[in-house]
Order: sequence, then C-alpha cells, then structure tokens
Amino acid sequence: MNSFALLVASYFVGTHILAFFGISLPVVQVGGGLVVATTGWAILKQKDDEPPPNKDVHGAVDMRGLFQQAFYPLTLPLTVGPGSISIAITLGANEPHGTHRLIYSVIGAVIGSFLIAVSVYFCYAFSDRLARALGATSMSVIMRLSAFLLVCIGVQIIWNGMSALLKNLLEAYH
Repeated sequence: MNSFALLVASYFVGTHILAFFGISLPVVQVGGGLVVATTGWAILKQKDDEPPPNKDVHGAVDMRGLFQQAFYPLTLPLTVGPGSISIAITLGANEPHGTHRLIYSVIGAVIGSFLIAVSVYFCYAFSDRLARALGATSMSVIMRLSAFLLVCIGVQIIWNGMSALLKNLLEAYH
C-alpha cells in the first residue's frame, strides 16, 4: 500500500513540489539515475560470501516498531526509490493535454502503480520460497543480472536527463 501511495503521490504532486523548490525534471532524472546506478553498482560489487544484514528474517518482531518503520525502510529505498519517483514525476509532468487523453493518462498511471505494488507484494511474499527453490548459486546469478540491469536503467535515466539538460544548454546559446 505504501508503494502504491508513494508512486501515485509522486505522479500527481511531484511536479508541484519540484516547482516550489525550483528543480527541473532533467535534474530529477539525473539525480534519480545516479542513485539507481550506484545502488546497482554496489549490489554488483558485493561479494558472495558477505552475510545478509539479517539472517533471522522470521525472528521475534515488535509489531508496533514494525508499523512505525514500515513506510521508510520498506517502501522508499528498496521498492520505490529515487528512480521510480523520478519516473512517476516525469510521467506526471508530461501528461497529455485534452480532457479524454488526460483521463486515460491518469487512469493508466493509477492502474500501472497498482500493478507495480501488487507485483512487489507477491515478490516479497514468495521470495523465501523462490530462494530455496533456486538455490544459492542461481540466486547469486539472478542477483548479479538484476544488479547489472539496475545499473543500465540508472545510466538510461541519467542519459535522458543529461540529454534534456544539454539540449536546453544548446538552445540557450543559439
């Protein structure tokens, strides 16, 4: 639910927040892309023998503490991070004009955010079973491939932002 709310809020309110602070969309794309690329790079460079941060996933849990920390630790950096937020803001800023096209765009964004949230839920819900079924070697290969794709996505987001910034710079001098 937090992932869905964060994506939808970024889509609808993100451009207004950026306008308030005077931040352009290409700058958000470069910043979000840098975070995505560095996160992927850190995962890619992680050694296989490093233990996970918390081996005892199913240990005793204080539900009150879990609910207090549920939004930030589980939603923002892991699931909906700067890359997702920058894409949602960019999509929200580039909404088509015209009543019918705008309605379809908004409906599409909400449905897309919902589908992302549902897929994240199922990935988290069945991750332990999938890891056991695949084994350590397969999980390591999948993690490396995912990290590489994350780096590539980050570089693409950076490229999109830098292209727009360079285009604006060239237009200003001509």
